[in-house]
Formats: sequence, C-alpha cells, structure tokens
Amino acid sequence: MASLMNVGPIASDQPSYSFANTSAPNEASGHRQHGFYPYTDNGGSTLGITGKDFAILAGDTRSTSGYSINSRFVPKLFKIGDDGEQSSRIVLSVVGFAADGNALKERLDAIVKIYKYQHGKPMSVKACAQRLSTILYQKRFFPYYVHAILGGIDEDGQGALYSYDPVGSYEREQCRAAGAAASLIMPFLDNQVNYKNQYIPGSGEGLALAEKPKESLPRDIVLGLVKDAFTSATERHIEVGDGLQIFIITKEGIEEQIVPLKRD
Repeated sequence: MASLMNVGPIASDQPSYSFANTSAPNEASGHRQHGFYPYTDNGGSTLGITGKDFAILAGDTRSTSGYSINSRFVPKLFKIGDDGEQSSRIVLSVVGFAADGNALKERLDAIVKIYKYQHGKPMSVKACAQRLSTILYQKRFFPYYVHAILGGIDEDGQGALYSYDPVGSYEREQCRAAGAAASLIMPFLDNQVNYKNQYIPGSGEGLALAEKPKESLPRDIVLGLVKDAFTSATERHIEVGDGLQIFIITKEGIEEQIVPLKRD
C-alpha cells in the first residue's frame, strides 16, 4: 500500500491541469476540425401582388445580422434590363443572404441586356422567369441563399408574378410573400387577395357556403394592403423595418415609392 501511495515528487515543468477538454490536438482526441458555413440571413421581407394591368412588388430596407442592424437602407428590389434607353418592365426582389441576392441580380440583369442587344427587342417576363429558373438550378449544389420573386407585365398586358425556391422551382401566382416575416404576411394576403376562408353570405348553410371567387383588385386597394402588411409585420418582427420600397409596374414603366416604417 505504501508503495502505491508513494508516487514521488511532481516535476516542476509539468502542468497541474489536464488538456482533455481543450481544443489542442493530441493522439486521443485527434486533429481539430474547422467548420465553414458560407451563408448568413440578412433579414427583411418582400412581397408581390398582381392586378389586371399592373404588378406591385415591395420590400423593407432593413439589413440585419442576428440582433444587429447593419444598415437601415439596403434595397431588396431591382430593375432588370434597364439600360436607360427604354424603361424596364421587369423587377426582381431577393431576400435572404444579401451578397447572393446582389450576385443573382447582376447575373440576370446582364443576361436580359445581352438578349436585347442580340435580338433587338426586350426579353418578355415569361422568358425572363424561365431564365431565372435555369440560373438557380445551375447553382443547385451550392445554391443562392435567397427567396426570389420576379414581377412584370406579360404579353397580354396583365400583371405577372413568379416566386422561386433557392434551386429554381417556380410558379406563377397572384400574390406571394418571402423573407423573415413571410409567415406573418402570407396569411393576410391569402385572406385579402386570394379570398381564402371568405364566403358569399346567404349562399348556403354550414359547409355548403359558396366560396368568394377570385378577382383582380384595383391598384389603390393593393397599395393599401401592401402598406398594411408591412406596418403590421414591423410590429411583430425585429428583422423588418426602417423603410418600405414599392415598385409599381405598368405598361408605361415602373413607379417607385418609399414609405417610412418603424425604426426600432
């Protein structure tokens, strides 16, 4: 027993603590592995609504990283194919990772301008929507970390709106919200624009009530819905606020409006 307890003096050059819980590499723990995550979410929200002869896209101007505000004016809406000679009729909104959004915008804008120079006419919003889908799909193994919405005026003069997932799947819709406050805004749009859970009074009893048919809303009503949606979202979401950028697309061109939002 005495021999077991007699361990001898501790050398002065040896530490009195253990390296077991540190990140230094050793034979027991192996080499330290460094992680790399290339994406971040810069907050904000966008939405789009179409009408009979117009399309409206809107997005807030706040840029965040977690609980920090990077900037109070970072646009999320961009004119596509605007070369100064003829006003653009296509708008792209991107929300998510701001760097990927800018890169996607630059690439699509260049393709639309090259198309015009090669063919002598502007690209249609339908063709632009298909081309954007191809761009996103080509990057599917390292995708653009954004939710894109494309709006414009189609060949029939009607408002067109296309929403995308990060790898290029898309569909044409009457309204769509994206970004941090999408879960707050989209139910509101479903009720007020798509008339979900709205029924015709006196059309029946209980489940026999007839649903209210969809219709194109006038521009002033849509503008009011857009402002109401973002005003309510800023009350509930810290990543949305500061300013509201609105693009109104018609056959005459694009009108831009800036509306102040909450700044706290």
